[in-house]
Amino acid sequence: MRLVPRQLRRPGMTGNVPYYGGRMTPAQAYAVSHPPRPPSAPQQPAPSTDVFESLRHLRDSGVITPEEYEEFCGRIDA
Repeated sequence: MRLVPRQLRRPGMTGNVPYYGGRMTPAQAYAVSHPPRPPSAPQQPAPSTDVFESLRHLRDSGVITPEEYEEFCGRIDA
């Protein structure tokens, strides 16, 4: 069994709350009024010519059809 302070057991308290009683410092007040930004999505690098060369090799060796080659090249954002 965990012992939790009475202030934390209130039903109104939710997840990201740094304050649970006592006095707030100016830094805590600023942190509460300025929540952190969500992380941005990482940018993916542009496809290299190796991808196109690999697809061309698969097409030339008969592994994929010319239609499949065109479809796969269309999926790649150049």
